[in-house]
Amino acid sequence: MLNRVVLIGRLTKDPELRYTPNGVAVTNFTLAVERNFKNAQGEKETDFFTCAVYKQLAELCANFLAKGKLASIDGRIQIRTYNDKDGQKHWVTEIIGENVQFLSPKDGGGSTGSPSSSGKGSFGHEVNLDDDIPF
Repeated sequence: MLNRVVLIGRLTKDPELRYTPNGVAVTNFTLAVERNFKNAQGEKETDFFTCAVYKQLAELCANFLAKGKLASIDGRIQIRTYNDKDGQKHWVTEIIGENVQFLSPKDGGGSTGSPSSSGKGSFGHEVNLDDDIPF
């Protein structure tokens, strides 16, 4: 069985960093991904995906991503349910990120230049994520 998704899009707002009661960092953001085809009115449509990343990756995303930045996320689709305070059952579909690539440079221009969460810089150079990021 396989549950794998790869998306490239732009953040719709700044990521939100929070910590679980156990101290685990969690960052949530929404990625807007434009479809490759046009609808009947000749316009391109966009899908919006809710994404969550954990631990050190969550802190990196909170520090280096922002509204409008281009990013890719590689992970899995997760569907969960919860009951609200009125007892209503809600379904949540989200992308759980295992790898995020920051595709916009830190100055906001169009070329790649930010570090990636995979441990390789944008040009394939190894980056030790436990050390200070070299920029």
